[in-house]
Amino acid sequence: DVERSRGLGDVYKRQQLDRRTFIKGLGVACMLPYFEGMAMSSYSKLSAPLPPKRLCFLYFPNGVGLPPKESPYHKNWNWFPMGEGTDYKLTKSLSPLSPYRNDMSIMGGLSHPYSRNVLGHMAGDSWLTGGDLRGEYKNSISVDQVAAEKLSRYTRFPSLSLSTDGGVGYKSRTSTLSFNSSGKPLPSEHRQREIFERYFSPSGGASTDERRKSIHQGKKIVDLVLEDSKSLQKRLGANDKAKLEEYLSSLNLVEEQVKRNEKWLDVPMKEFDASLINLDVDPTTAPEDYVRSMIDLMILGFQTDSTRVMTYMMAREDGMGFGDNFPKMALGLQGHHSISHDKATGHWGDWGRLDQWYAKQFAYFMDKMKNTKDVDDSSLLDNTLVLYGSACSSTHNARNCPLILAGGSNLGVKHGAYTKFSEKEERLSNLFLSMLNKLDIEAESFSDSTGRLASIL
Repeated sequence: DVERSRGLGDVYKRQQLDRRTFIKGLGVACMLPYFEGMAMSSYSKLSAPLPPKRLCFLYFPNGVGLPPKESPYHKNWNWFPMGEGTDYKLTKSLSPLSPYRNDMSIMGGLSHPYSRNVLGHMAGDSWLTGGDLRGEYKNSISVDQVAAEKLSRYTRFPSLSLSTDGGVGYKSRTSTLSFNSSGKPLPSEHRQREIFERYFSPSGGASTDERRKSIHQGKKIVDLVLEDSKSLQKRLGANDKAKLEEYLSSLNLVEEQVKRNEKWLDVPMKEFDASLINLDVDPTTAPEDYVRSMIDLMILGFQTDSTRVMTYMMAREDGMGFGDNFPKMALGLQGHHSISHDKATGHWGDWGRLDQWYAKQFAYFMDKMKNTKDVDDSSLLDNTLVLYGSACSSTHNARNCPLILAGGSNLGVKHGAYTKFSEKEERLSNLFLSMLNKLDIEAESFSDSTGRLASIL
């Protein structure tokens, strides 16, 4: 009961709340987290619940512009700042983030040892896993899914995986950042209206009885498929059994979510004005609007406590998918992947402008997180650890990953510096382990970690 009070509750006043309090006004119905004040009176006697702790990752592909020191573009368009420590100076590439210096830490030198010598674009598959993709492809669980396993008890959805292209892509060119405990990719979602209707307006105007009937029908379908699959499994060869097991693993996730939907069926839903979010944006014609509408959905997900774990792959590696057109439509440049391979005079300026464009989108996210109140009257950013970055420093170099850790001031994180780590002493998985620990997830290791990160966390 104490754990439930700490995690599920958002109300800090020790009083019984009427559910009808939250179903007044205009707008579209949206999930609201479980309120302890709506529970039996015995819960209201417990101590005030702690604010939620959350985790978020935002990814961009193909590395960043790193003009050599002798280049005239170095001081203006090098992604990493000039200088170190708290006195660093941002270049134009990250200038949109200057208002948030005290809310973020820029990090250099971190990477995954197994990924340092693979083709750079493959490193995107292992950005959150640290998995060994050399030779036979063997990925492992991503850090967001480790967190989701622990934090999902408090929310309607374990995690939310978003991208610009949706699905999983394919090995070495995934379109998702999330991988399960078997190292299998979890499909991402990319259509805003479908995301909104699935996660924030699942009733579609249906009554509770109608929704309950639909959930029960879903359970029956899953049960029938599982029953038939077990019978089929006895007649399959080894390879087909492996394929079936992978399919059943995905089906088990569906079954778990059906059960969760039933559990949360009677939880009240908050109303809001859906017109504030643009749900019909074309990424090929309005890339900034598209990215920002996805960010708006992320903010909504955290604000309603529908989930506490999110990932967003803003574009895919190697010039694939809609994201490669972002520089064309937004800045009049060639595709992102082409820019990263261009050696013509001035290409560093083009790459820097694109880095700056991505930084603007991250600044938009930071602003929304910083100016959206959480349940304890602090900001969403104060209670959320956010990592923004890429798996490569330059397009085919999976070392010295460009990374920015932000938020989490209420979790004890101190920001304001640019730190260069030695790859011989620290690795990216050490950062992930420290992030998990800050969320009160008592892990001793993650992937190939050698310990917790020496500083920042």
